[in-house]
Amino acid sequence: MRDLAAFLAALDGIPLETDRALVRQKSRDFFWYSPVLKRQLDRVCGDAVVMPRSEAEVARVLAAAVRHRVPVTPRGAGTGNYGQAMPIRGGIVLDLSALDRVLWTRPGAVRAQCGAKLLDIDAEARTAVRGELRFHPSTRRTATIGGFIAGGSSGIGSCTWGILREPGNILGLRLLTMEEHPRAIELRGPDIQKANHAYGTNGVITEVEMPLAPAWKWVDAVAAFPTLMDAARFADAFTRQDGIAKKLVSVLASGIAQRHFRALAPVLPEGRAIVLLMVAAPFLEFLPGLLAPHGGVEMHRQPSDEAEVPLYEYSWNHTTLQALKTDRSVTYLQTLFPPPGHLAKVAELEAAFGDEVPIHLEFVKFGGEVACFGLQLVRFTTEARLAEIIAAHEAAGCPIFNPHAYTLEEGGMKRVDHAQLAFKRETDPLGLLNPGKMLAWENPDWRPSQSRYLYGAA
Repeated sequence: MRDLAAFLAALDGIPLETDRALVRQKSRDFFWYSPVLKRQLDRVCGDAVVMPRSEAEVARVLAAAVRHRVPVTPRGAGTGNYGQAMPIRGGIVLDLSALDRVLWTRPGAVRAQCGAKLLDIDAEARTAVRGELRFHPSTRRTATIGGFIAGGSSGIGSCTWGILREPGNILGLRLLTMEEHPRAIELRGPDIQKANHAYGTNGVITEVEMPLAPAWKWVDAVAAFPTLMDAARFADAFTRQDGIAKKLVSVLASGIAQRHFRALAPVLPEGRAIVLLMVAAPFLEFLPGLLAPHGGVEMHRQPSDEAEVPLYEYSWNHTTLQALKTDRSVTYLQTLFPPPGHLAKVAELEAAFGDEVPIHLEFVKFGGEVACFGLQLVRFTTEARLAEIIAAHEAAGCPIFNPHAYTLEEGGMKRVDHAQLAFKRETDPLGLLNPGKMLAWENPDWRPSQSRYLYGAA
C-alpha cells in the first residue's frame, strides 16, 4: 500500500516540494495542444515533486519509492506534448533538471547528464570540438537531453540524419532501475532501443552519450511558392541534395505562416505556400538555382544565431504552438507520408480536406529514404470529427502517430514493443515507473487498429 508520508520522510536532505500549486505546475507539459488530452488530463497532479542533485540521490529516491509503493514519473523540462511526463496515477514527479552537467566532449561525441539542456550541450561542443548535436526538437532552448531521448523521436536536423531510432543517433544510455536496490545499467548498440522513446517507463535515464555533427554557421531562409505542391516538390528535391549541409526543410500551406507567424508576417506574401530552411552558410549560393525550377522566391535570410526567434521555433511542434497563440481552436496531427509515394499522398489528402486540415510538412530521412512527416493543423470541431480525419488518413495509407493519446503504443510505435516490455519487467518489476503510459504492461496482447508502424514490423 502506498505510504507517501513515510516515503517523503525517508528523503531527508533531498530537495522536494509539496505546495499544491507548484506541484501542479511540475505535473504538466504541453498536453493542452490536444483538446482530447486537455479533457482527459487537465486535473492530473502528483503528490509531490522531488529534485535530486546527483545519481546517488536518484537511487535513494527510487529505493524509497519501491519500499513505500509510490509511483514515480521522471521529468526533464516538461516540453513534451502528449502527457509523457504527467503523473496520471499520482505519486511523485522526479524532476531531474539538476543533473545538468556535460561530462565530457570529444571529437565526434559528447556525454552529458540527463538534465543538461540541449542549448548548453551545443554551446560546449562548439567551443570544445566545433561540433553540435545532430538534431534537436523545436524546444532546443529549454529542452533537456534526457527528456528528448525519453519522449522525442526526431527534429531539426532529421532532414540529414533521420530519427533517433536510426542506428548511431544515440551512442549510449545509463539508467537506474526501479528496485529496492537500484542498479545502474549502461545500454549501448542495439540495446539502446530498450529505453529510447520509452517515456521513462522502464528505467530512469541519468546519462546520455550522443554523436556530434560539424557545427556550421547556420542561416535561416524563407521562400515562397505558388502552390503547396510546388513547395513540397522543392522540399523533396532539396532534401535529396546530399552535398548541401542543411538542418531544416519545412513546408507550410498558404495561410499558416501569414496568419500565425507575426514576426515574419511583413516578408510573407499572401496566397503563397512557404518553405522554412536552415542551410550552412557556404552553400547558400546554390539556393536560387534550386528554388527557380519550382517557382520559389527567397523572401528572407538571416543568420540563425542572430535571430531573436530562430526559424526552428516556427517548425515541427512549434508550428502548432505559434498557431495556438493566435487561434486556440486549432489542434494538430502527426502523420507519416511514407516513401516513395509521399508527395502523391500529400496531394491526395490536401484535396480531401482543404483548409480544414492545413498542411504542414517536415522533410526527413527515414530508413535511408526521403519522406515527410505531417504535423498538419486541424480546425477542431468535435472529437468525433477528429477521429474521422484520423481514420481517413490511415485508410489512405498514411499512419497517424496520435498526439491525442498519451500512451507509448498509440502515440508513437503503433504496436507493442516487446523488447521494451521485457526490459520493464526486469527494471521495474512492480510497475511503479510512469504507470499508465505503457499499454503492454497491463495488456501484452494489445493490437492497433491499423498495421503501419513507425518503428519496424511487429
